[in-house]
Amino acid sequence: MGAKYTVLQTDVKTGNVVTRLPVTGIEYADSLNESGAASVGIPLFAPEADPAALSPGISGLSILRDNAPIWAGIVWGATADLDAGTLTLTASGFHSYYKRRYLDGKRGYARKSVDQSVLLKDWISYANSNGGIGTDISAVTARGHLRTREWSFYEFKNIAGAIEELADDLNGFNFRYEPFWATAGVRIGHRLKVVSRGTETFPQLEHRASCNVTSVTYDGTQLATQAYAFGADLGTGAKPYASSSNPALTAPRMVSVATYSDIKTTASLLPKAAAIATVGSQPIAVPSLTVYPGQFSPVQFLPGAVGTVIVDSGYVALLEEFVITERRVGVDVNGTESISLALASKDVFNNGNSS
Repeated sequence: MGAKYTVLQTDVKTGNVVTRLPVTGIEYADSLNESGAASVGIPLFAPEADPAALSPGISGLSILRDNAPIWAGIVWGATADLDAGTLTLTASGFHSYYKRRYLDGKRGYARKSVDQSVLLKDWISYANSNGGIGTDISAVTARGHLRTREWSFYEFKNIAGAIEELADDLNGFNFRYEPFWATAGVRIGHRLKVVSRGTETFPQLEHRASCNVTSVTYDGTQLATQAYAFGADLGTGAKPYASSSNPALTAPRMVSVATYSDIKTTASLLPKAAAIATVGSQPIAVPSLTVYPGQFSPVQFLPGAVGTVIVDSGYVALLEEFVITERRVGVDVNGTESISLALASKDVFNNGNSS
């Protein structure tokens, strides 16, 4: 018997459950260090399809699997199909909220040589205390890597962007927003979870045994024998910069350059340059696959998790470790799950820039 799915409408600011939604179909996806998305269909004329209570930007959406929250986020759009009699709700994970929040305090923001976790807690706490959505930061613990960040009020630094840039450093991390029952049956909370790259795993998958590898793309466009990261203009036309190289790469000279217009010190640019170089150290293999139904649960495939994929099919000969960059789950009216994964090389994503 398959898992039982339930979809709840919540209040975005509090997480309080508003009602259970009658659904005609569910699809949800989680992306590595991004917002993720969900799409849920409900009957257009259902009592729960009430525009006074169910509104984009105000309503939340929580998907439960066997009564355990597995996905949650914010409804940003709704499409009514009058001919079909359905209302499709489109939602994004909570990171999408932080794309709409800024470090807009009049004094700006400045911290020097503090742990990555201190920065994350500062930024989320600022949002929480200024009309936010109550993101739980109790699971964010010391990382052991010091960073400096400084922005004036006029730079109006976006919080989601700040988190992503911090995660992308060479000694960065993977992050996600985990839903949980804060009060069973009453309120669903969500916590920011930060994990070191490569510490979570997924089961070994083999083409035509436990999965169907639908495609493998090989990308050499990011190869770099030399990488440069430039910072902000210091007002004299000069910019701080850092560089890193791949002396073992046998390709002809190729240069990758990135500019971080809000970074003002060479020290802060060093991990950026190293991350760019790591991404450019080898061609990136990007497999996409569908897991055979009934063998696994979606909770076994978290974005950022590392596992082995085996393929022996002509040009494609893989026996190596990959990182999940996206997990997509579809649930039909019978409750049958389909799990699709997008992956990329472990060496690039665990040691370099994950964006």
